[in-house]
Amino acid sequence: MIIKPRTRGFICTTSHPVGCGRQVEEQIRYIKGKPAIQGPQNVLVIGASTGYGLSARIAAAFGAGANTIGVFRPSAGSEKRTASAGWYNSAAFEEAARQAGLKSCSVTGDAFADETKDHVIDVIRQELGQVDLVVYSVASARRNDPETGEPVNSVLKPIGQPYSNKTVNFHTGEVTDITIEPATDEEIKNTVTVMGGDDWERWMTRLQEAGVLAEGVRTVAFSYIGSDITQAVYRQGSIGRAKDDLEATAGHLTDKLSALHGQAYVAVSKALVTQSSSAIPVVPLYISALYKVMKEKGLHEGTIEQMYRLFSGFLYNGSETPVDEKGRIRIDDWELREDVQDEVKRIWEQVTTDNIHEITDLEGYRREFFQLFGFETENVDYDADVNPDVKVENLR
Repeated sequence: MIIKPRTRGFICTTSHPVGCGRQVEEQIRYIKGKPAIQGPQNVLVIGASTGYGLSARIAAAFGAGANTIGVFRPSAGSEKRTASAGWYNSAAFEEAARQAGLKSCSVTGDAFADETKDHVIDVIRQELGQVDLVVYSVASARRNDPETGEPVNSVLKPIGQPYSNKTVNFHTGEVTDITIEPATDEEIKNTVTVMGGDDWERWMTRLQEAGVLAEGVRTVAFSYIGSDITQAVYRQGSIGRAKDDLEATAGHLTDKLSALHGQAYVAVSKALVTQSSSAIPVVPLYISALYKVMKEKGLHEGTIEQMYRLFSGFLYNGSETPVDEKGRIRIDDWELREDVQDEVKRIWEQVTTDNIHEITDLEGYRREFFQLFGFETENVDYDADVNPDVKVENLR
């Protein structure tokens, strides 16, 4: 079939296997062009098919020569329907790893489910014995409560009072004002349940009890702080409470891992175009302004550049991992530079529908959004007939 992008709001309902594969190849090429990482040998990535999880797996495998196990949701295609972008990304990764002689396998399932955790433990025992790095990169709007089994939904809302600011429809470039009503106490609680540190801790506890964590194991999860512009809807909002919980979990996990001389970290990353960030009002407009500034200053990074810097400059730099006063790794340092934020705020005050294409990088944002799904990638013929039914090798 000939695959074209079909959008519904901030979701693209189709994905392109060739485009996704080409982008995985580009990330691998970037890592192979950098100095080798003296890093982990056996790596588990939970949420391995897109975003930071995918890039962390690529950095570990092709930067450090690590064996990897990737966990992600099953979402295969058929002759008449495309798979998810994550499925195609994982298929491309597995093929590249095979060609490079790297040991890897993929496990599909609900990362929140105990059954998936137990299956992954069996695979670790069979394939690797133990893992010395666990990357937790799960982003979901919904989770079944581990105690009751009932579905729980997260929300992206401010706390305490309504929040009003500018936002943009990144498909049309229309800048409008938006007001978001505050989250209820129940919505805040549910958001923490879905997006906080509980599942990360459940994973690490289960892995440790099963004896599949190596001496000196490290684990890392991802958080975000961001600019003053987005604080009310992000860090000071319902999702911010979840991130507070995630960051507190790192301390609990470090205590638990002390018997193995292990360490848990939260890495605070920069704002990037992801399926999750596209869903948050105000954030796409902020990222469009941020990209404009950081590209002009030569500071722009995507997920793969961020993950290389995380591995080589922080986790495996040959000395002690540098952290902030709260024990967090800060790979958002370039985003929050004073000169960067001052320029972003100047753009924010001026931006309108009429000038958005001149003073922001909205076109770059829009292009990266479609690239998440394998579209708008260089050297791909999008008029060619392709088979959407792609197999993932080494699927367990």
